[in-house]
Amino acid sequence: MEVNLEKIPFGIDFHPSSQLVSAALITGDIHLYRYAAALDSSPQRLLQLHAHQESCRAVRFINNGQAIVSASADCSILATDVETGTQITRLDNAHDDAIYTLINVTESTIASGDDAGCIKPHEDYVSDITFAADAMKLIGTSGDGTLSVCSLRRNKVQTCSEFSEEELTSVVLVKNGQKVVCGSQSGTLLLYSWGYFKDCSDRFVDLSPNSVDAMLKLDEDRIITGSENGIISLVGILPNKIIQPIAEHSEYPVERLALSHDKKILGSISHDQTLKLWDLDELLQDTGDVQKTVGSDSDDDEMDVDANPSSSNKGSKSKNTSKRNPMGGSSTFFADL
Repeated sequence: MEVNLEKIPFGIDFHPSSQLVSAALITGDIHLYRYAAALDSSPQRLLQLHAHQESCRAVRFINNGQAIVSASADCSILATDVETGTQITRLDNAHDDAIYTLINVTESTIASGDDAGCIKPHEDYVSDITFAADAMKLIGTSGDGTLSVCSLRRNKVQTCSEFSEEELTSVVLVKNGQKVVCGSQSGTLLLYSWGYFKDCSDRFVDLSPNSVDAMLKLDEDRIITGSENGIISLVGILPNKIIQPIAEHSEYPVERLALSHDKKILGSISHDQTLKLWDLDELLQDTGDVQKTVGSDSDDDEMDVDANPSSSNKGSKSKNTSKRNPMGGSSTFFADL
């Protein structure tokens, strides 16, 4: 099932209980669609709202799906009523720099990261954030090649990794929170052990020749990845293996992935200006072990407590979409609603 959005989308999120999906567009617009559970008819557009003056980069449902929160390159965060499309509240200067990503922390609270590295003293844009609920910590990846861990209880950065030689583009938690998986611009997956964040413990080097820009946890042992070449793949983690490519976006970069509330529908958005909805059972029914690649394990680093990473071995960075517009500098942490 495919929806022509007519403009490049940057964000996608499913409603937590209903058959609704929202998309954030480069124009600053938000679209809201209702889809059929069987995907046997075209999704119906319920809402088209010009929410921001610049590109809308991320969108999330909050308050049990009663509101949509969106974030923009114009530094604003907007909460919109799902039923009426009216504005609930707006933070015009939520960040000092263009906001890049959002994540739900609680039903009524979100965390955000921006182009200047706000969420920790990164030196580049915050590419992705995930939330470790049990530990009450945010894990963020950045274009400067570092991974950071921010404690919400202490309201400060707990630790961050050494610089890798490439941009880190996406992040998920697997293995019951014991492994942090980061996508990178080169296509390599970097695996970090929980509590040992200075350097990765494993590398999965043969996943993709292109940047892994989107990742989604399917279960504790498998993730779904979206790459710059448009390929969406099912990937096993420890043992590291490409189980099978399962979908594609015609060689256009995959921007984001999301699962419906019942985990039956996979949503993907791409620079081909489409929102695609996939029956996950159909995608997974023919999967088998196609290839297996295991990186060298060096899980012997000490427990991390240093929040000031070394500036050595800093990789070069290139930005390939209008969404990524790093401005340098550092700031304080996260904005919330």
